Amino acid sequence: MYKCCSSSLFSGFLIFLFVLQQAPKGNSSNETSKYEGMKLRVGVPMKDGFHQFVNVVKDTRQEYYNITGYCMDVFNAVLTRLPFNVSVNTEPYPVDTSEGSGYTDLLKQIPSKYDVVVGDITILANRANYVDFTVPYTASGVKMVVPVQHGRDQNMWTFVKPFSWDLWLSIITISTFIGLAILVMERNASALPNQEGSPNQKKLCPATILWFPISQAILPERQVVVKSCSKFVLMVWLVLAFVLMQSYTANLTSILTLDQLQPSFLNANDLRKGGYFVGYQTGSFVHDVLVNQFKFDPSKLKPYSSSSEYHEALKQGSQNGGVAAIFDEVPYLKVYIQEYGSNYIMAGPKYRNAGFGFALPLNSKLTAYFSRAILDVTESDLMNKIEEKYFGKNDIGQDSSGEVSSAPISLSFHSFAGLFMITGISTFFALLISESVIWQKPILMAKALSQRYLSFMPSSTEISVHPIHDSTHGIEIRSQVQSYHISHREDFAHLFSLCNDAILRTREVSNDVAAIIRLLSDRPIDVEVREVVSKMKAKKEELKVKKELLGLVGSVELEIRECEGSIEE
Repeated sequence: MYKCCSSSLFSGFLIFLFVLQQAPKGNSSNETSKYEGMKLRVGVPMKDGFHQFVNVVKDTRQEYYNITGYCMDVFNAVLTRLPFNVSVNTEPYPVDTSEGSGYTDLLKQIPSKYDVVVGDITILANRANYVDFTVPYTASGVKMVVPVQHGRDQNMWTFVKPFSWDLWLSIITISTFIGLAILVMERNASALPNQEGSPNQKKLCPATILWFPISQAILPERQVVVKSCSKFVLMVWLVLAFVLMQSYTANLTSILTLDQLQPSFLNANDLRKGGYFVGYQTGSFVHDVLVNQFKFDPSKLKPYSSSSEYHEALKQGSQNGGVAAIFDEVPYLKVYIQEYGSNYIMAGPKYRNAGFGFALPLNSKLTAYFSRAILDVTESDLMNKIEEKYFGKNDIGQDSSGEVSSAPISLSFHSFAGLFMITGISTFFALLISESVIWQKPILMAKALSQRYLSFMPSSTEISVHPIHDSTHGIEIRSQVQSYHISHREDFAHLFSLCNDAILRTREVSNDVAAIIRLLSDRPIDVEVREVVSKMKAKKEELKVKKELLGLVGSVELEIRECEGSIEE
């Protein structure tokens, strides 16, 4: 009986596992199946202008609308990436031309009239209060487009524009430093022959310190300096001057010859302070941005609905019934610049927003599926093909070359900082090598101060406490020699007196012998006398040698006395 119960329990457990395996896994498959075959009501804005994004064309038989454009192609591509199949019923919605209310009215038709709104719908915070947005499928932002100014801004000071003020100041500083270094190195050099203009003949007075490096950079001369270190410094300066002159020439040429494109207005503050009229797209939220963010007077705002109207308004200008600038989202402005070429340019700060997205009912679970599908499309090559179809090679979702750069045209010190550093360091080391007194004099002063300090050190008994240091050991030997000299002072004095007596006696004997030789050599004498004379001559030579030895002893005595005097000091 026990075996039967256990076998029945085991069979029941296997059946339970089989049922679990055959059951749907999770809630995702149930939700997917719930949306399978759903028919979506799609609302599309119908307006004039910018048909590249949404183009609604009514069929001649008036039975249906043919809706195309960039936004519709992206939406159709997203439908193919959904995990379920749906059918759509697309219906255009006329956008009201009143300020900013057209798209708002369209979005408020969700969910009563539409399940999804597709088009150039910008994701805004106030719109997210009554609809849900998918992730954006293109970047956006509000900027302004203004006419460009062709021409070259030239005046009497154009020749200083290739370099910025900090670079000019750096050139003057390094030139003065190099002139001063050459003045110091060449102050004692001998003038070269036939070199009347050499700095060693002029002695490089302070008035020529700045002029000499500049003159050598413009009209270099050979053998204008004598010392090798001066030649090295001059060579490094000529390399720096050559690079600076070439850069100056190239930048000045571009300033004088190239046609520079500059925006007629740099930012919205210039337009607002000048009281100019500006335009925006009809029914766009840009009107609220201009009033609330950029603080424009509403009476200075003019709505336009197409790129051709933008062109006519900008062409007329603010003084002739048109506008000075057009404010709109970046995708529209790039389309406008692509149509009308290089006569207009984007400028000013950018008011950022999320971009274009699809609108669905609030808290709709379809939003997550559409967002994932948008990510799949934007990360594929299909998105690039759609953009090239309507906008050409320019990417409508990225910032391109339609914006003006506010970078200065002048070259700054940062561009040549490395070269200036090499020149300065090379000149400094050449000055140290050439003028050794610059670094030898501080060393000698330090040595003298150290000796003076050591002369006031305590006696040897006190110093012997720390015999491990080399300086202490030297002081100890010095004190021992001094004490030995003091204890044998009388012996040294007696030795010196004996040496003096010997020198005096030697001089007297030498004089006597010389007198006798002169006396005997003048008279005829016999052979014995001659032998005595020859022996005396030999004795004289010996005395001469002894005299030299005594002279050497005398010099040693003087040196010992000098040493004694220094030791006593």
